[in-house]
Amino acid sequence: MATYFITGCNRGLGLEMAQQLVQRGERVIATCRDIATASDLTELALRSQGLSLIEMDMASLESMTEAVALLNEEPIDVFINNAGIYGPRDANFGNVAGDDMAQVLHVNAIAPLQLTQLLIPRLRTGKGKKLAFVSSKMGSIADNGRGGSYIYRCSKTALNSVVKTLAVDLAEEGFIAAALHPGWVRTDMGGPNGLIDAEESVRGMLQVIDALTPATTGEFINYNGAAIPW
Repeated sequence: MATYFITGCNRGLGLEMAQQLVQRGERVIATCRDIATASDLTELALRSQGLSLIEMDMASLESMTEAVALLNEEPIDVFINNAGIYGPRDANFGNVAGDDMAQVLHVNAIAPLQLTQLLIPRLRTGKGKKLAFVSSKMGSIADNGRGGSYIYRCSKTALNSVVKTLAVDLAEEGFIAAALHPGWVRTDMGGPNGLIDAEESVRGMLQVIDALTPATTGEFINYNGAAIPW
């Protein structure tokens, strides 16, 4: 049994991750911004022995610091940063607001790095030493053939750079870091036209995480295991 720390578990991919992992007998520490409104997550916690909940806001360093302090000395084997926001849907050329961009960049790229720095003592005592960050193919510069969506694209490109740099900096300690593309998923963020559901996406991403080795650290990987160009 491994211990997983997962962000953004109130719905969508994060909720599905928590559910699949507890079903296979793992210990899961799930975070969400407001436990009181996360009814599906709290219901899952009530019927799952291996699941505990921590309230945490990725937009607040103070909140992240307080949340990590609640772990006490518990080792973390796998950290999955799933939490993220899209920002304004109409953030195309001529309609990009700096404040909106700064907010999304903070939650999607800066906060995951800050949280990793806070969690690293707990991850160092864990056995898995895996860091998985849910990114998006929209963050791929090589794959960008459609343009638009400046804010979300830039935030995920920045996150990818964070992940690649973590892979380099932490390699000597045996850590493995990877950026994951969940596919176009039918969730609140992905919309109703997505090509796959959350169950299929998460099943694939967990298989990718399970298969990560030092030889694959620093890679950008699709939920089906295929490499994605930076």
